[in-house]
Amino acid sequence: MRNFIYCCAINCCLFFCGAAPHPSYDEWISLFDGKSLANWKVGENAGTFTIENGAIVANGPVAHLFYDGDAGRHNFKNFEFKADVMTTPGSNSGIYFHTAYQEGSWPKKGYEVQVNNSQSDWRRTGSLYGIQDVKEVYVKDNEWFTEYIKVEGKRVIIKVNDKIVVDYTEPADVKREAGNEGRVMASGTFALQGHDPNSKVYFKNIMVKVLPD
Repeated sequence: MRNFIYCCAINCCLFFCGAAPHPSYDEWISLFDGKSLANWKVGENAGTFTIENGAIVANGPVAHLFYDGDAGRHNFKNFEFKADVMTTPGSNSGIYFHTAYQEGSWPKKGYEVQVNNSQSDWRRTGSLYGIQDVKEVYVKDNEWFTEYIKVEGKRVIIKVNDKIVVDYTEPADVKREAGNEGRVMASGTFALQGHDPNSKVYFKNIMVKVLPD
C-alpha cells in the first residue's frame, strides 16, 4: 500500500508540475488547434500569418512560423509529418524540417519541402528544395491536398496525396556549398513559410508522429 501511495504521489507531482511526457511512438499528434497560433512562434512580419476557417494562412512579406510547442519538445529527429495544404494561383510557400527559430530572413538550418503549383519557380510541390527537385505538377491550385514527410536517419520520403515524389538519402560525407551548410540531417522543429505578398497558401490538420531514434 505504501508503494502504491508513493507512486500515486509521484505521478500527481509530475502532472501538476507540468512535466511533458515524450509522445508515444505510432501516435499522431496535432500541432495546430485550428483556431489560434498557440505553440507557434514568428519573428519579423508576424502579420503574414493569420487564421481563417480553421486554417493557417500564409500571405504577406517574407516570414516563417516555427512550431514551438511541447510535442517532441519541438525537436524532432525521426518522424512522420503531414499537413493538408491549399495553394492559390501564383503562390509559393514551403515546409521546413530540422530547422530552428530565426527572427527573420530564410531559415539557415534544415531542409525545405516545396509548396508551389503555379508560381514562376520551376521547383514544384514536393521538391526537397535545391536537393532533389520535382518538375511535375501533381495537384491543383484552390484544392486541398496532403503533403507528407518521413525522415528516418539520413532518408527522406516525400509524398503528395500518397504518391511518392521524392526518396532521398543524404550521403554520409555530404558537403554543402557556402551559405547552405545547415542543409544537413540533424534534428529540429518545423516551420511554415510566408514567401511574398502575392502568395496565399493555407495549412490545416498539421500532424506529427515521432519515430524511434
